[in-house]
Amino acid sequence: MVKIKITEREKMRKQILIVTLVSLILIGCQSQKTDLVKNNFQFAKNQYTSMVQKFDSYSKYPRSINENGQLIKVKPSDWTSGFFPGALWYMYEYTQKDKWKQKAQKFTKNLEDQKLNDGTHDIGFMIFNSFGNGYRLTDNKEYRDIVIKSAKTLSTRFDSTVGCIKSWDWNEDTWEYPVIIDNMMNLEMLFWATEATGDSSFYKIAVSHAKTTIKHHFRDDYSTFHVVDYNPETGKVIQKQTWQGAADTSCWSRGEAWGLYGYTMTYRYTQNDIFLEQAENIAEYILEHPNLPKDMIPYWDFNAPNIPDEPRDASAAAIIASALYELNKYSDNKNYRKYANKILQSLSSEKYRANNSDFIIDHCVGSKPDNSEVNVPLVYGDYYFLEANLRKMKSE
Repeated sequence: MVKIKITEREKMRKQILIVTLVSLILIGCQSQKTDLVKNNFQFAKNQYTSMVQKFDSYSKYPRSINENGQLIKVKPSDWTSGFFPGALWYMYEYTQKDKWKQKAQKFTKNLEDQKLNDGTHDIGFMIFNSFGNGYRLTDNKEYRDIVIKSAKTLSTRFDSTVGCIKSWDWNEDTWEYPVIIDNMMNLEMLFWATEATGDSSFYKIAVSHAKTTIKHHFRDDYSTFHVVDYNPETGKVIQKQTWQGAADTSCWSRGEAWGLYGYTMTYRYTQNDIFLEQAENIAEYILEHPNLPKDMIPYWDFNAPNIPDEPRDASAAAIIASALYELNKYSDNKNYRKYANKILQSLSSEKYRANNSDFIIDHCVGSKPDNSEVNVPLVYGDYYFLEANLRKMKSE
């Protein structure tokens, strides 16, 4: 009898020990998850506190650095102007500190004139990332009206014969009606405008653009062309090529990231399975590509000729990570968050931190064929990096 009692006591001790160890492990894992986001925002706080001090007024916006490490500032009409105010709104969303709200408001304000800029499809980047996030976080009705007006402006670039929003008005000797994969990102403002106003015309334009892009922008393996040029009179495709990728037959990594993010977002608003399936197929192309490095930060082009001696594009990685966190919510494949976590872990390492500037992440690529903004920080990399951190936090 005594031996049995001792055995039972030992079993109980072992069980208590196991439960305690498991609890400690779980607490430790949760702490690591929390600490990653916390540490990233702490680093961002330090960087951007220094960044905002570089601006005497709020009429210019940080974009990157030059070859001498000096900050490149751009006007409100630059396609990247909305990312820094958007990143400041994300800082406010995480910290709930008025300091960041006030800075976001000041940098956002001077973008208002862009609501009438009908010469670019990037009005979505400019306005929705700034005023859109501002409205979401403050319920400022003036912000709402500015976003709606911007959606109306963007709608003027839609052609029903082509079924898409025109991307570029320049280089008319090369293209008649160019549409780039990046344009998928600007559809979010149109979807939102229908929800805000009840006017379905915005929604119909966005869906038409998304469906037409599926039809013509993707190859059989779900890699994307960068540019598709259409005949505006017939709607037929004239040519498919690249502008920022390695070749017309290659897959520019940030373009593929825009596609993943764009179709995931489009599914959110439409709940149409064709868009979810497209996002999943794009994700498969990215995640299973033989040229994707172990740290999951892609080369600037998946088919760049000198891999592994090619620059990485951390901005593409940040967009992919943010998109995967959202796609994980909709898909039956629940591994997407695991991949997103791995990408975010890599981007959070010292290797990709922008320690030599006031940006957050480094080693991004703007346009390698033009030797422009190669292996430097880019403001949109920061924006999607912060967004990915917020999505990670909310998903847990």
